This record gives sequence, C-alpha cells and structure tokens, in this order.
Amino acid sequence: MGLGAGADVLHLITAAVDDRSARGVAAAVSRLVTTGALPAGSRLPTVRDVARELGISPTTVSEAWRSLARAGAIQTRGRSGTFVLTPPVPRQRLRYARVTTRPATLPRDFSTGVPDHDLLPHLAEPMRRVGDARLTTSYLDDPVLPALEAVLRERFPFEPERLTVVDGALDAVDRITANTVRFGDHVLVENPAFPPMLDLLDQVGAVVVGVPVDGHGMRPDALADALDAHRPVALYLQPRAHNPTGGSMTADRAATLAIVLGEHPSVLVVEDDHAGDIASAPPVSLGSWLPDNTVHILSFSKSHGPDLRLAAVGGPAAVINPVTDRRLLGPGWSSRLLQAVLVDLLTDPETVAGIAAARAEYARRREAMLAALSARGVTATAADGINLWMEVADQQVAMLSLAAHGVAVAPGAPFMVTPLSTDHVRITVGLVREGFDELADLLAAAAGAETKASGRRADAHPRGWR
Repeated sequence: MGLGAGADVLHLITAAVDDRSARGVAAAVSRLVTTGALPAGSRLPTVRDVARELGISPTTVSEAWRSLARAGAIQTRGRSGTFVLTPPVPRQRLRYARVTTRPATLPRDFSTGVPDHDLLPHLAEPMRRVGDARLTTSYLDDPVLPALEAVLRERFPFEPERLTVVDGALDAVDRITANTVRFGDHVLVENPAFPPMLDLLDQVGAVVVGVPVDGHGMRPDALADALDAHRPVALYLQPRAHNPTGGSMTADRAATLAIVLGEHPSVLVVEDDHAGDIASAPPVSLGSWLPDNTVHILSFSKSHGPDLRLAAVGGPAAVINPVTDRRLLGPGWSSRLLQAVLVDLLTDPETVAGIAAARAEYARRREAMLAALSARGVTATAADGINLWMEVADQQVAMLSLAAHGVAVAPGAPFMVTPLSTDHVRITVGLVREGFDELADLLAAAAGAETKASGRRADAHPRGWR
C-alpha cells in the first residue's frame, strides 16, 4: 500500500532535496523510490506545494516531475494526482553520437580515438597455432580459460579476489554499473571524461559529478570535497593514458587518493585501464591500497586489436560474482577461441616485442607532435596513450578551420562534465605518422595561436596541405 499525499510525504521529499535544481529535485525523489521510502503507489504532493516548501518556482518542480515521468518513475493520472511507479532506464541523447558525427570524406581523420592498424599484431599465426576445435564445443567449461586467467593474474596491478573476462572495457563498465548504480545515485568521474562512459551513466539516471584532474590523475583535494558534498556510490577513473588528456596516475597520487577514499568505505572505485600494453606509464591501481573497494578493468583493444572484444575485470567477489552470474543468462562467456588467441599474443616473444615497438612508436608520435605545437605557442597535453588534448580559442571555429584543410578532430565539449576554462579539441595523435610540422601549422592556426618558430602568423597557408 502506497503512502498518501499528506504533509508527511511533502516533508519527506523536501528534506531529501539538497540541490534545488530540477535535476536535483528529480534525483532526490528517485533516491526515495529506490530506498523504498516512497514505495510504488505513493501519491506525490502537488507541484505548487513542493515549490512553496522548497522556495523555488513551480516550473522547476514541473520539470523535475516531467523528468521522472519520462524515466518511468512516476505517472500523472489526471485529477487523481501523481503516483510513484518503478523507474526503468531513461532514454536520452548520447553524447558519443556528437563525437562520432564527422564528415566521412575528410582525408585525414584524427577524430576516432582508434589505434593504428599497422601497429597491431597480426592474428593469422596465433589463430593457426590455437586451432583446437575442443575450445568451441562445450557450454559447460569455465568462462575464463585457466591459461588466460593465470597470465592475467600475473599482469594485474593487485591481487583480485575474483577475475573474469568480458567483451571489452565498456562492456565491463556497463555490467558493473548495472549492479552498482541506481537512478538518482551520485557518481564521481574525471572532468574531462570519456563520453561513452558519460552516456552510460546518463542512461541509468546517475547524477554525474566531475572531479578536476591534473597531469598525475584526479586531484585529491577536489576528490575529498566531492566525496563530502555528494556521498557518491562509485568513482570512475582511468589510471593510465587518460582519454582525452593523456595523463597517467602516479603511485604517489594513487596512495594519496586511497587515503582520501579510506574515509568513505562505501564508495566503489572502477578503474578503466583502456590503453593497456601501449601505455608508457607503469600499471597502477587503487586496489593496491583498497582491494575490497576496487574493480580494475584491463583492456586489450588498443594494444592487440579492437575486434578481439576482450577485457579482464577483477576485484572483490561481491562485485564480480553478480557479473559472471548475470552473463550466464545472456552470452554465457566471451569466446574461448579468442581467449586462446589472446593467451598466445600475450606469451609469444615476437608479439610481445612487437607491442613494445608499438608503444615506443606511439611515444615518438606524441613527443614529435607536442614539440611541434609547443614551438608554435599551442597548449596541449599528450603524456601517454594515443590522444592529444589541445586548447583552442573556439571549438567550432577550430574544427571548421581544420575541416577546410581535410583534417577531422573530435570536439572537446562532449568530454566535459562541467565546462573547463577554455575550449579544447581531441586529436588522435597515434594516427599521425609523419608531417608533424605541417600538421602543427594547421592546428596552431585552428587554435588561434601565433607561430613562434617561423616568425609568421599561424594562419598562413601551411606547405604541403592543399
């Protein structure tokens, strides 16, 4: 039996609101529904009553009610009033759609965030060496090949209680989020952050809070403030080759963050080590200090091939077991044939040497591009991985300027949880093989910077880009 719409319900709702924006009011009501304080069937107070008690506009409350109705959390029944339902997943436009919407005809596309295919290992020999049909005949074997689990445990930055393999890093983030985050929960992420992860959190109705980063990872002071202010259920971060800035968390920074998080033991840390073996920085994880509260995801897409669709996810059994149990009712397991290929790739000396060479080549490309941009007065970061994060005077002007010369880059806005002090664009510098000076001329012109090295304006037409 639901609650009536009397003064008790009104007080319950207004006492739960700590953010008087429309989204804040909606999140507060959603949390009450999730915890059972407002069970299904409860009648909500009128918009005017809630607005009066909170001292806000009825329009703001109406917007919150509409948001909850779109999410399926409440339903208006005409003159009978508005009642609580069970909230399904909301549907919103994806930020990632705006990142991937780009002219398909531009000859130099540095917007994609994908690795250079020529630096990926060839799969013909590993497939030939695997060639064991027994890997494809059983529904009953363990989800993870024992040989792969042994290799993965050796590579993990801490000893996880449980470990499994899923279909890529985002699949891991999706499955962990589904078991951790409910509509209206607060979660912390880096600002800027990876747009598909923001899409995913938006889809489950999370209240996303961005935490500033610097070259060594998430800032401890900002994390402490966010933890105290928002009481989040989870923290999402990228320990190496942060996309888009390229920063990597140091061991000292990780230790400091672990101290801060130690005061909030209910927060689950989800680490997405998406760059894997092409990252120049050594592996590091908060799990070394907080193993009972950390899930670490190790991806092989950037290093060994996106279409392998494999990522390892390890952490406390209380988090990993529900993931493996739920998969039994869907895909069951990730292809054991591909798992066997990955074992071969991770243990074959020639492939290991090839990955090391790819890592060095990506570092050369980053350093060359950063040096060329610095010489032209452009502010950019690309300490690790395959992406470069460049300041521009105006994002749209910069993208149009580059498109006029056949160059595509990704807009910076979809990466930002809250606006930064300047506009940015992201360039997949890992795909820039040569012509660094010529491209730097174009990028400097698009950024609105002066060309220092040559003594001429950066908007002069660069040679070789016609």
